[in-house]
Amino acid sequence: MEQAIEQFRAFNRVHTRFAAVLAPRYMDSELGVAEARLLYEIAGRQPVLAIELQEVLGLDAGYVSRAVKRFEERGWVARARGAEDARRRPIALLPAGRAAFDALDTATRAHSRRQLESLGPGGGPLLGHHLAAARALIEGGAGNWTVRTLRTGDMGAIASRQAVFYAEHYGWERPMELLLNDVTTGFLRDFRPGREQCWVAERGGEMLGSVMLADGGGDIAKLRLLYVEGHARGLGIGDALVRHCVEFARAAGYARLDLWTHTILASARRIYAAQGFELVDSAAHTMFGEPVMGETWSLDLSRDAPPARP
Repeated sequence: MEQAIEQFRAFNRVHTRFAAVLAPRYMDSELGVAEARLLYEIAGRQPVLAIELQEVLGLDAGYVSRAVKRFEERGWVARARGAEDARRRPIALLPAGRAAFDALDTATRAHSRRQLESLGPGGGPLLGHHLAAARALIEGGAGNWTVRTLRTGDMGAIASRQAVFYAEHYGWERPMELLLNDVTTGFLRDFRPGREQCWVAERGGEMLGSVMLADGGGDIAKLRLLYVEGHARGLGIGDALVRHCVEFARAAGYARLDLWTHTILASARRIYAAQGFELVDSAAHTMFGEPVMGETWSLDLSRDAPPARP
């Protein structure tokens, strides 16, 4: 956590300068940063209550009241009549306020474009991708993730991330990377719609985990390459991915779902056991270098499915 704190603070220092929010007047306007943001929220949410602006922006009630009063004095906004409490009177832009906002928005967009273009041809899109993931995490929390099916480019990303992970954590380098590429390439080449599928868990466009279900021949399906990023563990992603596999295999008419894993992968083994898989065989191998215990697990799909979790 200490490293994350330092990274967060360092990013804030870089970003405030990059986005030009340290200047006394935002984008050379007559507004400070907080006032400019307040005007932005009014334009996007109108008619809006002052109390709603306080909650959205986390600003002091007194500051919001004074800022809105200054906007009124400039002829930028008007409050609807009715409620005695000014915080309960909806605020909306007047034509002069709309003109002021449009000019500020145009200046902000132009500045943002210049800054992103300064990062080079691929820099802007790359930063946008990572900022989308950061925004999703901040706004929705760590649990704000979804599961989708296979898209173009997923297989390469899956093989790459898992190869790096297993090399860093277990020393399974080139042999594991070769296996991963063989499995993903074969899956794409021989893909059978309705009988096979891949699921990807993501948040804000970032891949957090994945799993594949492949046809093993006859009435047997195979669960392949279950993986969850280290920073996304503990969110129930692995359990959800395996559940997708089991439900798909049942619906496709398979009688059995098999998988191959390793004794050292304790978190995955717990997920398999919780989903009803049983350990049916184990044998040591040296496929990745040092001896390691491989395991075969199996789930009898002819049995009734366990009750759904609340």
